[in-house]
This record gives sequence, C-alpha cells and structure tokens, in this order.
Amino acid sequence: MTLTHLFFDIGGVLGSNGWDREQRAAAVQHFGLDPAELEDRHRDVIGMLEEGRMTLDDYLRSAVFNRPRAFGPDEFKAYMLAQSTPFPESIEVARSLARTGHYRLMTLNNESAELNRHRLVQFGLRDIFVAFFSSCWLGVMKPARRIYEVALAMSQAEPERSVFVDDRERNLEPARGLGMRAIRFTDVARLRQDLAALGVHT
Repeated sequence: MTLTHLFFDIGGVLGSNGWDREQRAAAVQHFGLDPAELEDRHRDVIGMLEEGRMTLDDYLRSAVFNRPRAFGPDEFKAYMLAQSTPFPESIEVARSLARTGHYRLMTLNNESAELNRHRLVQFGLRDIFVAFFSSCWLGVMKPARRIYEVALAMSQAEPERSVFVDDRERNLEPARGLGMRAIRFTDVARLRQDLAALGVHT
C-alpha cells in the first residue's frame, strides 16, 4: 500500500525538547530556583499551557514569578527559548522526503504556542512541513486518541497510508490503534532503516 502522509514529532525527533525535565533542570541551576517548587508548580499548569488554555506569560507568573526574583520574565523567557536546538540530520531526512514530492509531511506534537512558533522558525520547519498539528492549537495532547483523529481528519489522511514518528512509545500506541504505521525514533540511521522497511525512501 502506498504511503501518503508522514507525521513527525518535534521534540526528541527533529530537535531537543522544548521545556521538558532536562530544560527545567538547566533553568533551576542557571537561575538558582528551588527544583521541588518549580516542578510542583509546573505540574499544576503545564497541561493548560500546552493545550493553549494559558499563555506562556501566565505560566511563568504561576510557575516561576510567584515571588520576587532577581531576574525578570523576559530574561527567563529568553533562556527558555535558547534551550531549543535543532537536530540537523533528522531535519535533513524530513527535507529529503519533502523534496521527493511523494508525501505530505506534517508535525504532530505537544507544546505551548510561543515555544512552538519559535521552534518552527529556529529549526527551519516551515519550509519542509505543510501543516503543524500542535496541542496548543488543537486543544488536546498526545497520547489522547483525539489528537491523532483530528490530525488525520484535517489532513484528509487515511490511517493505513500514514506514518507517525515519535521518540516515546506511549505516543505511538494510539497511532497504531488507529491503523497508522508507527516508528519509534532513536537515531537517524535507524529512522532511515525503519522508513525504508515501509517503502519510504529519502
């Protein structure tokens, strides 16, 4: 069966995670924050942030600036954004697939709107992908089945003709349940092998 649609996660596949545990740990060290307090406050509001029900400024007021700090929100936000780094080899795989003209490439990820927009530009993804299905714009997060259903419906993709690439197994399980082909990303060499096994060649 000919595959037509390729969905890629961003954090952990096309670049570093945006605001995951390792980025928060770096911020704790850089700004001298209480790690337990940040994690506790982060857990309270991260769902609202990544589902688009809270702005990044609101998140920072709740998770970080709940008390006076020796640094300001703009400085902290700039540090957050600077944690995002692209994975050039992974991005080149996606770029090569887009160049073939055989597939429609889209992203499918959990992220806040501000971080997502920054990373799409920083990683050069707007030149490769035709649509960006992010939790902040869809109002639902992986691994909820609904986000995959919406992405498939909006892209008019048949599940059995679609591939989803993600670095976390729990995010791949719902995709498989809908009939999509699923690839767990570990490294670029394995990604190329797994794509080739499905008949997808760069």
